[in-house]
Amino acid sequence: MKTLVLGRTPARVREVLATLREDGFAAEGVSTDEEARGLLESGEFGVLIVGGGVGPESRAAMKEFAAGHGVREVIVGALTEPFDVYVRREFEPLIRKASGED
Repeated sequence: MKTLVLGRTPARVREVLATLREDGFAAEGVSTDEEARGLLESGEFGVLIVGGGVGPESRAAMKEFAAGHGVREVIVGALTEPFDVYVRREFEPLIRKASGED
């Protein structure tokens, strides 16, 4: 199951992706809602991570869109440093749970 990371700051998206991939998760990342919608339409993603910089209206719209395209879990999080520790503590357990690895 793939994870899609949507964040407004490309450098942070890259850091999240690096940690997830290092830990064996299949993940892709984007910075715009349009890009996220395009990828979610494929039906390949089971988890959507929405960064704290994504505004409330956009966040709500993405949650609704994701629900209609097979996403099992939408995780909203605002990264704190060190980013890799945050990703492992906050995101990875929820990804595992959504994929049934819990």
